[in-house]
Amino acid sequence: MRDDLSDDDEPRLIELPSPFVTEPGTVRLRAPADGFGSSELQQLRAGTFGHPFMIDCGQTRSLFFNLAAVQSAMRLDDPTALIATYTRKMMACLLFTPAPRHVLMIGLGGGSLAKFCYRHLPRTRISVIEVSAEVIALRDAFAIPRNDERFEIIHDEGAAFLASARVRPDIILIDAFDEIGVAPSLASDDFYQRASRCLTAAGVLVMNLSGRKSRYAAHIEGLRSAFDGAVRLVSVEGDDNVLLFAFRRRQMAELPEFLYQRAVALERRLGLQFSRYLEKLRAGHVLDARRELPT
Repeated sequence: MRDDLSDDDEPRLIELPSPFVTEPGTVRLRAPADGFGSSELQQLRAGTFGHPFMIDCGQTRSLFFNLAAVQSAMRLDDPTALIATYTRKMMACLLFTPAPRHVLMIGLGGGSLAKFCYRHLPRTRISVIEVSAEVIALRDAFAIPRNDERFEIIHDEGAAFLASARVRPDIILIDAFDEIGVAPSLASDDFYQRASRCLTAAGVLVMNLSGRKSRYAAHIEGLRSAFDGAVRLVSVEGDDNVLLFAFRRRQMAELPEFLYQRAVALERRLGLQFSRYLEKLRAGHVLDARRELPT
């Protein structure tokens, strides 16, 4: 499935008043091949439409599969800003690799992480793997950059991509979901073993978990095994998200003191609260392979 979709394939979008009491605004979605009528509107209301859609509420544009969860959100006046708390905390990966040569992302959504990295890491090559052609087709609506010499979106499934690609990223960011939670196709020891092996020696992997909690354990165990226990679990206050930070260098999981100076430098450069993120990492759980998982 590794057919890179053309940047010229712009979808025709239709607009309608939001049918959702809890999410007022304007719904924007890709026009289905058979048209959009009363049946499709009922499916949209019921959460069974089966296609991504957007809701504009004046200041923001949000991506949904259904109303169970917001997949991504963008400020219309500042498309590269990181709205969601968990996305800002995922950028704590720069504490460990502040000048990455290559960032590999699995999961595009509305492109929040991709846009932020493209803007603020001008010397970094960014590859984004996304399984849904329909999500990729909405890239212009979310102001996601066109493919160029340092940015690419690849239409593929994350595990399949790592099984065949020869890449050597410094950072892997995983934010991949279906309608009910974190993508089950990634929940295998083989996937996480490949992710660990392809990272550079000082590399770090950050994964966002959300949605159905019964899916969490397989991902956590896969990471603990692949990274020999050098994994930290950090909850995101105010959100139903858990972040996992996995390190190629086990000593980095202990968060050495020099990271404080690096956090201050990154705050001046990028405007995010890296010192606070470091404190949250310190307060998180080290998922050593010999310890029980936290409850």
